[in-house]
Amino acid sequence: MLPAQAPVGVGVSSYQWDGPCGKFYLLDQKPNAVPKPPDPYDSRPWAGVLGGVDGGHLTLQLTATGKTRESVVINAVNVKVVERDAPLDWTAYSMGSGCGGAVSPGFFDVDLDKAQPRTRPVGGTQGETKVPATDFPYKVSTTDPQVLNLDVHTDAHDVTWYLEVEWSSGDRFGKIPVYDETGKPFHSSAVKGRPAYEYRMDTNVWERLTT
Repeated sequence: MLPAQAPVGVGVSSYQWDGPCGKFYLLDQKPNAVPKPPDPYDSRPWAGVLGGVDGGHLTLQLTATGKTRESVVINAVNVKVVERDAPLDWTAYSMGSGCGGAVSPGFFDVDLDKAQPRTRPVGGTQGETKVPATDFPYKVSTTDPQVLNLDVHTDAHDVTWYLEVEWSSGDRFGKIPVYDETGKPFHSSAVKGRPAYEYRMDTNVWERLTT
């Protein structure tokens, strides 16, 4: 049976779990019309005001936490594609330059170019420690949350999508949709082949890159 309220909460805890290096936003604006970027970790609101779209990769971190003392099992995180089209004909802007916890995260790769994208377990790193690939299910509770790091990417499309977390607890089960910070599906578009720029702090101008 389906309960009135899920005994687990799932939310986006970070949009840049691997740092700002390599992060791009696509903007339908020329460099001379784009303001100076903020601190990299404040870049998402900045891009949102400018009508920006996540470019290429979105490193999304989910945190699942039980709401009661009972254990809840996270059985899967499914990718739901709302729409897929040709990549946007916009300009890419970099949010980082010069780049080369107690809860052990699970790392997953999501290729939005696949006909049916799925969360594929991969190995990762946490600080200096290598984390082996681990797959579902994961058990969570109020004292034992689970962090899931997803590298969601596209090299050839403009994709609108969201996530759906499947959970179960005893004979109860359900699905929790996960959207972006505005309550809408995520929006990602390829940056491959697009003109790309990085902001030069010494000259205060956007300088052309090669992608």
